[in-house]
Amino acid sequence: MKAIVCHKYGSPDVLKLEEVQKPIPKDNEVLIKIHAASINPLDWHFLRADPFFVRLMGSGLLKPKNKILGADIAGQVEAVGRSVKQFQPGDEVFGAIHSGGFAEYACAPEKVLVLKPAGMTFEEAAAVPVAALTSLQGLRDKGKIQPGQKILIHGASGGVGTFAVQMAKSFGARVTGVCSTRNLDMVRSIGADQVIDYTQDDFTKNGPCYDLILAVAGDRSIFEYTRALSPKGTLVLIGGSSVAQVFAATLLGPLISMFGGKKMGAMMTKANQQDLVLVKELLEAGKVVPVIDRRYTLSEVPEALRYLEEGHARGKVVITLEANKKHN
Repeated sequence: MKAIVCHKYGSPDVLKLEEVQKPIPKDNEVLIKIHAASINPLDWHFLRADPFFVRLMGSGLLKPKNKILGADIAGQVEAVGRSVKQFQPGDEVFGAIHSGGFAEYACAPEKVLVLKPAGMTFEEAAAVPVAALTSLQGLRDKGKIQPGQKILIHGASGGVGTFAVQMAKSFGARVTGVCSTRNLDMVRSIGADQVIDYTQDDFTKNGPCYDLILAVAGDRSIFEYTRALSPKGTLVLIGGSSVAQVFAATLLGPLISMFGGKKMGAMMTKANQQDLVLVKELLEAGKVVPVIDRRYTLSEVPEALRYLEEGHARGKVVITLEANKKHN
């Protein structure tokens, strides 16, 4: 089978399209013929080993242990391990796997997959898992979102942000999205009650206060964010523009939460089937619709990663293995 392989850490230039051995599913795994995958920031973090501590998180100290990146996949089950009970060959599935998505085939435990909604394309389904789970867990678990709350999504036009706007609305919140000028109409179109153009206005100064701020790779300090929080508001930091910002949220967040009314901290997404089922229900109900910016072929994964790393993607960047579709 063909796969995009990473033999060493570095820029997208180190990635190569190679012929590799087709994986064999373990007892609790399914073998999936991948029709589509999608790019996430975690892919280029693991590609570059940046920040350095990703090497200490099982990625490999000197070189990558997992040579095929890609967590978001959608495809068709080709074979199942002998312990698998939920799926059978021919089932169309999607999910967040640990790695291996930038390939023609991948193996994954059945517990990280669900059946693809019948009305969705493989590309749409592949755009969902990591970003949607991050949004759900950030809003519901870390943010404790409640109906009627005023929610601000900083980074509302990106992969996580577009899902977060829609999910916050599904929870009954009043949503303000922060994005650049060119994305204002798009963020309104997915349900934001208000939008702030960060090139024109600074939401941390003299503006309204919010019950919950979801900062998606936000570029403001946690102290700037706290200015925009209500007295008992919550800040949830997803990603971060620098290692310093992540450490500040991790170390100072619990202290601020302990001694004041405001709560804050960083989060890590946990892929699980129960939450993915809930996301699937939101998709089937039409409450959440994936926003796809560009499509690339498997051989163009390096180019797709470069584009995402520029930070201007509107929604998700998808890799399609079904046809030679590009950049639309």
